[in-house]
Amino acid sequence: MRESVIAERVCLISHISAKVFGLIGIMLVIPHAKMILNFGDVGQTAMQLSMANGGVVDIIFGIVAVSIYACRVLGWQTWLGFLVPSVLISVGSELLGTSTGFPFGDYSYLSGLGYKIGGLVPFTIPLSWFYVGLSAYLIARSGLRVAEKPTLIRHIGAIAIGALLFTSWDFALEPAMSQTALPFWYWETPGDFFGTPYRNYAGWFGTSALFMSVAALIWRNNPIKLWRNQLVLPLIVYLSNFLFAAGLSLGDGFVIPVTLGLILGVVPCVILWLKSAVAPESYFDGMKNSTSEVAVASLKVAVK
Repeated sequence: MRESVIAERVCLISHISAKVFGLIGIMLVIPHAKMILNFGDVGQTAMQLSMANGGVVDIIFGIVAVSIYACRVLGWQTWLGFLVPSVLISVGSELLGTSTGFPFGDYSYLSGLGYKIGGLVPFTIPLSWFYVGLSAYLIARSGLRVAEKPTLIRHIGAIAIGALLFTSWDFALEPAMSQTALPFWYWETPGDFFGTPYRNYAGWFGTSALFMSVAALIWRNNPIKLWRNQLVLPLIVYLSNFLFAAGLSLGDGFVIPVTLGLILGVVPCVILWLKSAVAPESYFDGMKNSTSEVAVASLKVAVK
């Protein structure tokens, strides 16, 4: 257990560090590329480290951190119950979108996000749908107290709000990924909302609501009650991914999309986290006793 917690934290820190490094690279390295290259081999190495597959490394650390967390806190079967539908449905939706324009609009992926499935969709895209989607959905479920009162209305509310939180991330993400100095995808026909088609957000909401609904059906016999302190990692993952995208978009002057994402995503996310149940004292006492028992058992083994 201790080893998994350490691995989870290392991957989370690496995930955030990769985002910060990427943000610095895009905002500082690219605009001053000539000056940095004047430093010779050191400058070239810095450019390569900042630009080469930075998005892939970031996403890999993200999915590993969230997967370790989900297996540890929810159990491996519950983890798979969300991973499989989220990855399969999102990659199916992305392949359909890049092939036909439905449901997001006419767009294509550029390089920088790793190997493309079918030559169309980077393999990292459905992975990011999984770990940000799970983070948003867990916070929505816990904030609405679905485990304590599992009514149909609360289940539907958790799916709708989880999908809204997920889609709100894209308000900050779209300008950053498609219209800044280093785009990762582009629109064949720019849309009316700061270059993005309105239907794109409907596609994000519908796709995420679909895989969250499938996960909810798979989880129907599992209450999945999480205390507020157990939701710290999902909260950090959601906020760090939003802030990274917001930083890039704000750097290019996209204030309105970021503000909309802040109002519809970040604020409700924090409120839901604060509304989630606080663990009773007995929970922390049990953790302390468990830790003490492990320490005593380890000491006995060492003495023998």
